[in-house]
Amino acid sequence: MILGGVSKAAGSVVGGIGSTVGSVVGGIGDTVGSIIGGAQGNVKGTVVLMKKNVLDFTDFGATLLDDVHELLGQGVSLQLVSATVGDPNNGNRGIVGEPAYLESYITSLPSIAAGESTFTVTFDWNENHGIPGAVIVKNQHSAQFFLKTVTLENFLGKGRIHFVCDSWVYPVDKYKYNRIFFANNTYLPGDTPSPLRPYREDELRHLRGEGETETLQEWDRVYNYAYYNDLGNPDAGPEMARPVLGGSAEYPYPRRGRTNRPPTKTDPNSESRLILGLDIYVPRDERFGHVKMSDFLIYSIKALIQSLKPILDAILAQTRNEFDSFEEVFRLYEGGLPVPNVPLLDELRERIPFEMVKEMLRTEGNQRLLKFPLPHVNRVDKYAWQSDEEFAREMLAGVNPLMISRLQVFPPTSKLDPNKYGNQTSSITAAHIQKNLDGLTVDQALESNRLFILDHHDTLMPYINRINSNTSNKAYATRTLLFLKEDQTLKPVAIELSLPHPDGEQHGIISRVFTPADKGLEGSIWQLAKAYVCVNDSAYHELISHWLNTHAIMEPFVLATNRHLSVVHPIYKLLSPHYRDTMNINALARQALINAGGIIESIVFPGKYAMEMSAVIYKSWNFTEQALPADLLKRGVAVEDPTSPNKIRLLIRDYPYAVDGLAVWSAIEAWVNEYCSIYYPSDTVVRTDAELQAWWKEIREVGHGDKKDEPWWPKMQTVGELISTCTTIIWVASALHTAVNFGQYPYFGYIPNRPMLSRRFMPEPGSAEYEMLKTEPEKAFMRCTMSQVQTIMGVGILEILSSHASDEVYLGQRDTPEWTKDQKTLEAFHRFGERLKKIEAKILAMNEDPSLKNRKGPVMMPYTLLFPTGEKGITAKGIPNSISI
Repeated sequence: MILGGVSKAAGSVVGGIGSTVGSVVGGIGDTVGSIIGGAQGNVKGTVVLMKKNVLDFTDFGATLLDDVHELLGQGVSLQLVSATVGDPNNGNRGIVGEPAYLESYITSLPSIAAGESTFTVTFDWNENHGIPGAVIVKNQHSAQFFLKTVTLENFLGKGRIHFVCDSWVYPVDKYKYNRIFFANNTYLPGDTPSPLRPYREDELRHLRGEGETETLQEWDRVYNYAYYNDLGNPDAGPEMARPVLGGSAEYPYPRRGRTNRPPTKTDPNSESRLILGLDIYVPRDERFGHVKMSDFLIYSIKALIQSLKPILDAILAQTRNEFDSFEEVFRLYEGGLPVPNVPLLDELRERIPFEMVKEMLRTEGNQRLLKFPLPHVNRVDKYAWQSDEEFAREMLAGVNPLMISRLQVFPPTSKLDPNKYGNQTSSITAAHIQKNLDGLTVDQALESNRLFILDHHDTLMPYINRINSNTSNKAYATRTLLFLKEDQTLKPVAIELSLPHPDGEQHGIISRVFTPADKGLEGSIWQLAKAYVCVNDSAYHELISHWLNTHAIMEPFVLATNRHLSVVHPIYKLLSPHYRDTMNINALARQALINAGGIIESIVFPGKYAMEMSAVIYKSWNFTEQALPADLLKRGVAVEDPTSPNKIRLLIRDYPYAVDGLAVWSAIEAWVNEYCSIYYPSDTVVRTDAELQAWWKEIREVGHGDKKDEPWWPKMQTVGELISTCTTIIWVASALHTAVNFGQYPYFGYIPNRPMLSRRFMPEPGSAEYEMLKTEPEKAFMRCTMSQVQTIMGVGILEILSSHASDEVYLGQRDTPEWTKDQKTLEAFHRFGERLKKIEAKILAMNEDPSLKNRKGPVMMPYTLLFPTGEKGITAKGIPNSISI
């Protein structure tokens, strides 16, 4: 497994944040309090931090005590800021106390987590200064550190005051302002103590970077917006140019984080790219680096991109870059690839650190490399994926269960402009499907809600000619009809493969319709027809269901939240865990995955049109339809029912994604309802919350500015609108992303099950490919789908992206139990966790119910993608709080 050896390599350095902060701060009250009891006039406390070298992935030698004593003395100062007493000589801002310094290093606390250092500190605080509500931290050293918490023990008249910092603090010369951290109180803007209010407003101005025009550096904390104008590299030639996404009616797009890099020489509208490395700017606290495991994933991607492909090209040149059978594909999991000579392996070892070669590339002596773990879909039965039942089941319980919809008109029709695309109505007839409707007529099947469709026709047809003419791939627009059987399983009844008319797109389409067969030549043709459907669905999944509808649409929410909601704002505290690492993984994707010539263009069939196509599809994006109940109703797989939970009833009762998803959605909604009701007792409070209104205005008008005039945006005038909005944000960032991400390797890892591109058209009678289909059907199948290099690059990246890190924080968890001091909130959060535990028990029970055939299917793979808690590695289980990979 790709993460398998990191704990051995990093030792105790790699600790889970979820248990880290909680164990440190949790024990301080009992342990440290007795050690450093306060004296009159002094305020005793503790500081928990992590040094840079402890968090540096490339420094495996870093230890807990490595040079930690250098922080003692006057290198780090802390000044308390009053929340109750203003300084008349400083605009009545909260009075600032004298500097205090780290005094002693505590080594005896059992709660110190791996990599953390805890220090005592004594503040000289005049009792006339009132109660502290913030702390200013200055770093006089030459290197940054990660400040986790500051805690005051037994403050007179107040008790424990705790500051959750979780931020990188760089040397003072890197900032034009003081670094300030607030106590874990929660305040609406109007309720903020007046001495703290200017500090709150200043901090938001700093994060907005108002007036910043210079190139942003790694220590900067500026959140701002830009178009997706950094995907192409026009200076490398016209083939590497890509259109700007965002800011136009032709290519609308969500905004991404600004980096302030200069434009390219060739195109002033395109931002220049980094020549080497992946160190693209994101605000410092959005970067990976809280523990080494997260960085391990990124270094693995970097190794894959920069090192693996040229070596694969050299190795596979000797094997014609082709698989001849399904069994040859299995050798990737059973034995890996041969290394043709020792110098080549030596070259590989020079390119990236040996520890990573050993883990990621799994060399066995000098003989073989690239042995991948067996995907879940093949673990019980190597070939059950080929069945029609499994093909259909994965539309309900696979990695893209978001596309199937109820067929409402037969034959299927098109919404494409007939003036431009001619007649696009389906060629599927009643005669094609009648025999597979279990005795029903087509009309009866429609009326009884038994016909469904996986429709990739309208989305792809406008691009088919360009893809087939200007890339090495060959694609069809597809429609797949399915019939719902009495046992709630689906069976495919027809597949239509369509191409634009050869005389021009305005003349409509030419189509071929295929129906089920399981033997001989017809069976091989049917198997290949299903593969073309999977090619479309897999690419749509990667570009739309996964990238666009989770990663890209969420980034504007991250930006606006940090720009307009203070860290003490209740909605910031509600949403911020669901943003962790999202900007960083998106920046990495722009630099190395979705860029011109990047991995995604190499392994999905739209090729260089991939991101452009996603922008065209964004035109139909609707925020309110990202809510799961609304999505199910839109697709017609559910109907309104006031007597049912969530007020809807599923038409496919055994729909694992929808069943588990609705349970998780309800738990999130109940938690958000309880939470928001604590801080927003009336609609008036929502309307008068200046930070909230600025946040929502900027999301609509800037972050998703190309959609600002859409009528469906909530107005953010009521508590109900706030609850539904926050529920949807949390759902997308946690459960929706999980459903479409962490099953990638378990399902896609065996490429014949879910190929992502096709290199040839369906073989025509009389051709050599058609004869091959008769005599060597598996070889013909593989020639039509992915080559060895494409397969290995795809499997390699999917393995990384499907892995849970050891520091993952799952839904219903926080990385510190003291994220707020509000007891009602903590009690509501506990109830949220209890609801999720009940969901887990129900999922386990349903997976063992033999009557629910779609829970496991022919491959006997239980559906656990929406099981709330998970474990490190490729587990297909666990809902992280955020889009962190």
